[in-house]
Amino acid sequence: MSFVKVIPYLVLAGLVFSGRPGFAEEVKKIQDNSFLLEEAYNQEDGVVQHIQMFQYLKKSKNWQYTFTQEWPVPNQTNQFSYSIPILHMADPTNSSGVGDIALNYRYQAVFKDHIALAPRLSVILPTGDYKKGLGTDSVGFQTNIPLSVELSDKIVTHWNLGATYTPRSKEPGGAKADTTGFNYGASLIYLATENFNLMLEAAGTAGEAVQSDGSKQQANTFFINPGVRFAINFESGLQIVPGFSIPIGVGPSKGEYGGLVYLSFEHKMF
Repeated sequence: MSFVKVIPYLVLAGLVFSGRPGFAEEVKKIQDNSFLLEEAYNQEDGVVQHIQMFQYLKKSKNWQYTFTQEWPVPNQTNQFSYSIPILHMADPTNSSGVGDIALNYRYQAVFKDHIALAPRLSVILPTGDYKKGLGTDSVGFQTNIPLSVELSDKIVTHWNLGATYTPRSKEPGGAKADTTGFNYGASLIYLATENFNLMLEAAGTAGEAVQSDGSKQQANTFFINPGVRFAINFESGLQIVPGFSIPIGVGPSKGEYGGLVYLSFEHKMF
């Protein structure tokens, strides 16, 4: 079954679950569940979230599975999370394995009047094998500033801007160089219902890749990512959010496309 043919089934499931009896009477909006972008909503007090995402790109034949867990420490103002990526790099090493793990701290600077802002600082650990193209063999540092704005009861937009610095980053042959990268993006979310959303994301990166002679080459990407997501809310407070999207490369990523599957579980800690 092709990626496109899956979408009608997700749409139908979202409509069914959004009105299914036996779930919590109080509607809980979907927040902090975007695909290529961060939404600026930290975890609520006493609530933990487990996020899984799998993305496959057809042209490059690369894929990535990421597991992320987010915790309030101890409340919504401060959030700790970690992300563990498992990668397959078809070119140049045709290797699979754990990539570089990220440890993240986010501060809920603004959360009122339909606006949320939550700057993030991350330390990226050199857990991936650089010889297989799965890591950098160096501790990296990253920052990202997500801004979320509710334009109306039905439309929400999200904006991201960030940067990454990796000193003495290695390519598979062992050559080193300091690299910098930038990420940016925006999204528009349409709340068909509070538990069923249509999504349109645009996200790009502008970075540097170390070459075998120690020089650096520009490595940019840009994707348009239409998708859907829906929430299943239980009386216990558990919220399950499945989602699906189709990343389509444009500009520096022209000709690339693929599929992305998302699954989130959010529940009370105790």
